[in-house]
Amino acid sequence: MNNKIIGVVLIIAGVVLAMWGYNIYDSASSQISHALGGDTPIEAWAGMVGGVISVLIGITRLK
Repeated sequence: MNNKIIGVVLIIAGVVLAMWGYNIYDSASSQISHALGGDTPIEAWAGMVGGVISVLIGITRLK
C-alpha cells in the first residue's frame, strides 16, 4: 500500500517538475539566450529530465 502511495506522489511530482522545466525552456528570456548564445538554461533541462525520471520511478512503484 505504501509503495502505491509513493508511486502516485512521484508521478504527480514528476509531471509538475517536467511542466516547470518546459515553462522555463519556453520562456522569453530563455529563447533570447538560446538565440544569442545557443545555450539552454540548465534549470530547464534539470526540470524536464528530473520530471521524466520521477515519473518512471513512480510507475515502477505502482507495480
